[in-house]
Amino acid sequence: MHNHNFGRRVVDTGKYDYDIVVVGEPPYAEIAGDNLNLTIPDPGPAVIQTVWESVKCVVVLISGRPLVVEPYVGAMDTFLAVWLPASEGQGVADVLFSDYRFTGKLPRMYFRLVDQLPMNVSDEHYDPLFPFGFGLTTEARK
Repeated sequence: MHNHNFGRRVVDTGKYDYDIVVVGEPPYAEIAGDNLNLTIPDPGPAVIQTVWESVKCVVVLISGRPLVVEPYVGAMDTFLAVWLPASEGQGVADVLFSDYRFTGKLPRMYFRLVDQLPMNVSDEHYDPLFPFGFGLTTEARK
């Protein structure tokens, strides 16, 4: 078993197929939430990179809006945007561990870079990271 230390965080690379990495934004409202770069706040990017170097990772992003994830897509074996689940983290865990079927489709596109915004399906420059309606459906564990 190897442990990788980044700051106070340790990655246990023991007998696991995947690590679940949860990153996201702190609660905000109005001006406090302004983020012109729409980046994942620190230490999120470093956590994703460190875990990915040790073991396959499932990245769960908790945010109230799309954030730039393209630089990390290659490090993610699975990406799940959970859009502010409030106190319903159990629902996210239920589908992650296949206790319940998961169905998710994007109600709008997910951009690659902030410079692409605004972007709509009908735009000539429409080139999203994940297009409108992108998603998947899984089966529940039997």
